[in-house]
Amino acid sequence: MKSRHVVRERSVARGVAGLILALLLAPVLAMISSGAANAVDTLCLPSPDKGCIAGTIRTEDGPLADVKLTITDEAGTATEVTTSDTGKWNFQADTEGTYVVKVDESSLPKDLDVATGTVTVVTKFGVTKPGLLTIRTANYSDSTSKADELVQSTVNGLRLGLLLALASVGLSLIYGTTGLSNFAHAEQVTLGGILGYFLINQHGLGLWFGGLVVVLLCAFTGWFQDRVLWQPLRRRGLGLTQMMIVTIGLSLALQYVYQYTVGARTVRVVQDNPSVRSIGPVTITNQSIVAMVISVIVLAAVGYALLRTRIGRATRAVSDNPALASASGIDTDRVIRLVWIVAMGLAGLSGLLYALVTNGIKWDSGLQILLLLFAAVTLGGLGTAFGALVGAIVIGLVVELSPVLGMPGDFKYATALLILILLLLVRPQGLLGKPQRIG
Repeated sequence: MKSRHVVRERSVARGVAGLILALLLAPVLAMISSGAANAVDTLCLPSPDKGCIAGTIRTEDGPLADVKLTITDEAGTATEVTTSDTGKWNFQADTEGTYVVKVDESSLPKDLDVATGTVTVVTKFGVTKPGLLTIRTANYSDSTSKADELVQSTVNGLRLGLLLALASVGLSLIYGTTGLSNFAHAEQVTLGGILGYFLINQHGLGLWFGGLVVVLLCAFTGWFQDRVLWQPLRRRGLGLTQMMIVTIGLSLALQYVYQYTVGARTVRVVQDNPSVRSIGPVTITNQSIVAMVISVIVLAAVGYALLRTRIGRATRAVSDNPALASASGIDTDRVIRLVWIVAMGLAGLSGLLYALVTNGIKWDSGLQILLLLFAAVTLGGLGTAFGALVGAIVIGLVVELSPVLGMPGDFKYATALLILILLLLVRPQGLLGKPQRIG
């Protein structure tokens, strides 16, 4: 009897555990199935003896239909394809090798120009390779003056800089309070955009309410990370180098989770085409204006909190000297946990706004801006929140202005990093950093 009773209790316990596991996995499975149901609507299906090339031609105003592209294989055979009403195009490759995809500029509207009109794609059987072509949306033409281009690029640079600042301020606060270089921080930016896609697009939450939920969920991940991972590692005395390696592993793990969830496609937070307005020589979407205003308000609130509130002064004290702050009665663990919460929330907001103004986000979008985030933090001064803000604005302006000033578009990120190196040769502590004596 006792044996049967024990077996029955074990079976009940297993059933309860299975039910809890099913409840926990249900949202993930729903997101995965939702992502599969919204796959790219391409007619090309890869097979063991065929490969595919596919892409989307769009601008900030929306997708471009009836754009002609010429695809040339290694033998010189050219094939012409045309984009659909949704801006999508695809091509079936019967042989593996290198294909050159080129946009026919004569098929574009007169007020648009090509930023990246030719791309080389190496095809393989059984997979679909993307053909990433960029149409310039600044409405530059032969009659556009250099001054107008500079003004437009400056506004674009401020927009990019403000979005980078939301993420880099949190990254700088984490470094200042813990000394940790968090390489997984950019994946929080990606998380904000992907959560926005699922909550707003797939589950019907409004843009404002859904955005608030996204920020709260990302902030919760900051609390969870510090409570489960970083605080135990700190208490065990793990060195900063080992913890930095942990952040790299966490970054790779999150990238694979995102790729498994949404695939290699670009997902948009909202599907409606944004309305565009012209202010003098500047052409900008209403979404970009709202995103910039939100960024300014949030960054101003963070600056006020750091300067005028008790927890802000405690944060700056921990950043300046953790040991002295702890000796003076400040709960350093509490301050660090709050920093993680705020930093992850800001990164999630940055990702959501980034997905809105750039018409989508991919599983590796965070990886693409990771170096820009570290460049902003280093340029402004390691561990200083206001330095990260200034550094992000400078990086954003350099990225957007470098093509106008004669640099090739593909080298605009490299130009920003070159500026960083040159500045550090002159001012190693960064723009707002404090010089430190070594030795």
